[in-house]
Amino acid sequence: YLPPPVWLLISIIAMVGLWHWLPGGAVLAYPWTLLGIVPMAIGIALGLPAALRFRRQKTTLNPFEVSSRLVTEGPLRFTRNPMYLGLVLILIGVALLTGALTPFIVIVAFALIINYGFIRREEKMLGERFGDEYRRYAARVRRWL
Repeated sequence: YLPPPVWLLISIIAMVGLWHWLPGGAVLAYPWTLLGIVPMAIGIALGLPAALRFRRQKTTLNPFEVSSRLVTEGPLRFTRNPMYLGLVLILIGVALLTGALTPFIVIVAFALIINYGFIRREEKMLGERFGDEYRRYAARVRRWL
């Protein structure tokens, strides 16, 4: 499987390709397209601190490895997947920057790939590894928002 950052890069390339060859109509015109910087900045501000927290807690960022610790602090108090949510926000920003309609299709595809290809598997792994502690956390904190 390809890791999520690779899926992000593939998605950005697909979005730019759609914008260039099949824009599907304008959603925003310049300078309003620059509003795309806002969700991109929020995505980075959400995902980066979560990734750094995982590093400080000495647990893996790799979705294919079993976590050594259950991290529930920082952004993980509000969403169980701040890094994935951050990537989606970055893609929303890219779509807004293009000003075109068709790049938004890629965001839906990316979210589905992340949800079913990564999050569901990670949740199962965390449930097996941390048991009731994870189940209580999952009951109080939403998967995305």
